[in-house]
Amino acid sequence: MYRSILIPVDLGVGETWKKALPVAVRLAQDWKAELHILTVVPDFGFPLVGSYFPEGFEKKALAHSKEALDKLLENEVPAEIKAKGHIANGSIYKEILEAANRLKSDLIILASHRPEMTDYLLGPNAARVARHANQSVMIVRD
Repeated sequence: MYRSILIPVDLGVGETWKKALPVAVRLAQDWKAELHILTVVPDFGFPLVGSYFPEGFEKKALAHSKEALDKLLENEVPAEIKAKGHIANGSIYKEILEAANRLKSDLIILASHRPEMTDYLLGPNAARVARHANQSVMIVRD
């Protein structure tokens, strides 16, 4: 049923993948699907904001993310699964949607915490992805 599964993770926050990644791994095993693990390094949004960070900060953040993602793949994904790590830089939900389309994923698996009042008013990344994705979206809750 699924050929390509995308799971976005925040490498600095284990809650974004501790429950969802095992689900993604199991589905990849069951369906013999390719597993794509994506981490997004947020951009600064405005040049003014970027001016407060040291020169080369973004490049270092991307390199650090690659190392952490490689370690996650090595430690958490069984060797028999065809898995690839991807790093993007920009708006989190937009990068997730773009990666899902580019990778021809047919399922996006997201972790989400229990909604709080601010989530209902502002909408978290998971809600935006679920609302705008062309793919099926599975949300794994705590």
